[in-house]
Amino acid sequence: MAFPTSSDYVIIGAGIHGLSTAYHLALELKASGKGSGEDIIVLDKGGIASGASGIACGVVRNNYYQPAMRELMAHSVNVWDSDPEAFSYHPVGYMQISCESMHADVGEIYQQQQAIGYESVFIEGENDSRNYMLSIYDDWQAENITSVLHEKKGGYANNTKSIYGLAGKAEAEGVRIVTGVEVTGFMRDSTSSAIKAVETSKGTIKCDYVVIGTGPWVRDFWNMLELPKTVSIKGTDGTLHHNIGMWTFWQLEEGVLKVDPEMFKTNDGKQPPVMHVDTDAALKSVVDGSVIEEEGNIWGLYYKPDFHFGGVQGGAMPYPVTTPVDELQLDPYGPASPEWISSPEFAHMWVSALAHCHKRFEGSMSKFDKEPSGGVGCFTPDSFPVFDEFAENCYIIADSNHGYKMIGVGQLVAQHITGQTSELLKPFRFSRYAEGELHPTSNSPFPWS
Repeated sequence: MAFPTSSDYVIIGAGIHGLSTAYHLALELKASGKGSGEDIIVLDKGGIASGASGIACGVVRNNYYQPAMRELMAHSVNVWDSDPEAFSYHPVGYMQISCESMHADVGEIYQQQQAIGYESVFIEGENDSRNYMLSIYDDWQAENITSVLHEKKGGYANNTKSIYGLAGKAEAEGVRIVTGVEVTGFMRDSTSSAIKAVETSKGTIKCDYVVIGTGPWVRDFWNMLELPKTVSIKGTDGTLHHNIGMWTFWQLEEGVLKVDPEMFKTNDGKQPPVMHVDTDAALKSVVDGSVIEEEGNIWGLYYKPDFHFGGVQGGAMPYPVTTPVDELQLDPYGPASPEWISSPEFAHMWVSALAHCHKRFEGSMSKFDKEPSGGVGCFTPDSFPVFDEFAENCYIIADSNHGYKMIGVGQLVAQHITGQTSELLKPFRFSRYAEGELHPTSNSPFPWS
């Protein structure tokens, strides 16, 4: 098939956001009689799921302290629930297990989940929390836990399978997905800032509208559009803070314990919920008993059995990358890069943390998968997404590494493009920084909670 020279809609990125937008936009165009999927092209310089979506842990949760994030995620969970088979989605639920410094925050999350009808239960107090966990896992032994938020919805999806499921849905609606094509620039209209064509490694594509959903590569497209590299942010006291960098990269720490996934089940033999534990108990090494984290230092991990990864998979807190933002090389990405992969220190910490939580993981350090894993995420100034329209006809989905779970954002962006304003997207507009309409921050050790 010849390379296209024009398309009404050009979507850049064949990951969760690009393909979700393409699929839902095709549905919106058909329903409104304004077009069809044949008016949409998706471009990717690699292939389907070749970026961050293809290595994502796949966790789907609503454990957010920020009301706007919580409502947006409730919407996305509904999209995951709409076709679990096609999305390779496992609705096993999610647990946030926390120490006392997070008790009040998690309690507020629970109250607001109830207010929006999101099913969950909340257990408080050290004894009740321990008993609740022992009722699910008879080898539970984590310390300093004073609350448990058990979300009955959510779970996880198999990363590559779910993206190919989305691609199949989009293609069934007539969307054309063109891979191996790198976007190199944009042509602007002479009388406005609007984009009139997308320049690529294989030719120029005239277009009416552009969507950018490229995960950590958003930095490069932001620069192509000559958008500001720094922002001014109005604090809660009204003070303006100037010259805040728009992007920060964080190293993502994830890995796999190569054990039979069946060995991590609940007491009744069922698949467990996704587990997230934050505690300030002392963390001791499973190798030599040395102290990895002192008592009082908060640390956390998440984990789940995953047949796609072939074991128990999860991660721990990321850390900021010190390489200057514009000098950081994203390609090759993820495990293919010798620079941006999880460290031996992560493996030591994470396996020790698993053993801190469950007796069954004691003595399992040798089973940590030594294959490269991990990657880098591109974060906004407040670590929350920016979903907004720029240059008159270009929508940018900058997910700040919240991306994979947010399958529903593409549906909302598609509605925006076809003239339907979404209140769920409004709190994530770029202007919130200058206006001081910021999201509240929690006491979690993770920048995305």
